[in-house]
Amino acid sequence: MDDPILTIDEREAINSGRWFSSLSPSLRHDILRCAYVKRYKDGDLIAARGDPPEEWIACARGAVRVSSTSITGKQVTLTYVEPGIWFGDVAIFDGDRRTHDAYAHGDTTMLCVARGDLRKILGQHVELYEALLRLHARRIRQLFGLVEDLNTLPLRSRLAKQLTHLVRSYGVPSLQDGQEVRIGLQLAQEELAQLLGASRQRVNQELKAMERDNVIRIEPGGLVVRNREALMRIIETDN
Repeated sequence: MDDPILTIDEREAINSGRWFSSLSPSLRHDILRCAYVKRYKDGDLIAARGDPPEEWIACARGAVRVSSTSITGKQVTLTYVEPGIWFGDVAIFDGDRRTHDAYAHGDTTMLCVARGDLRKILGQHVELYEALLRLHARRIRQLFGLVEDLNTLPLRSRLAKQLTHLVRSYGVPSLQDGQEVRIGLQLAQEELAQLLGASRQRVNQELKAMERDNVIRIEPGGLVVRNREALMRIIETDN
């Protein structure tokens, strides 16, 4: 069954989110007051393409894998939603159905606001309209940046950027070596390749090259970044 309340760590993830923390205390209070918690196991379907938009959602723990299915039936991962990020509001505003599938990646906790409650909050807090516009503008900037990178940067640089983002969002400092950071989000190389718009073989080659250069270490349980400065140099050199 769903746990009706967030844990301390989950609440901290929501409250410290860059966008949510910028809202006024009264608006944050009203959002949290009507929100409810849903918990999912790894691989559980959170929302399906074609579903009506019934909820505004935030990730509080774990990750949400947003994907689509090609005509041939191949599933393609588009992005991972990290803790503290809100999504699902676009479909509520335009009234259309969900455009992608969303699955839990690892044990995942979601904080949900029903569509009717969101509309009530919007009626009580004009501030939320402007805040959502800022959120959408940030998404558009990120999308344009991804398209630009895909068309102008070599795979090595795009991979370094993606690893830097994963370290920022899911980095776990090593207790043995303060310079090393383990990426807590476990991604198969195929999933990482999909995020980069490249083949698994090419991504594997670049990862092996970075490992030879002592930038990362590939382990059975995931990736460890050994030298974050070297990652940044790869990005700056190829830009």
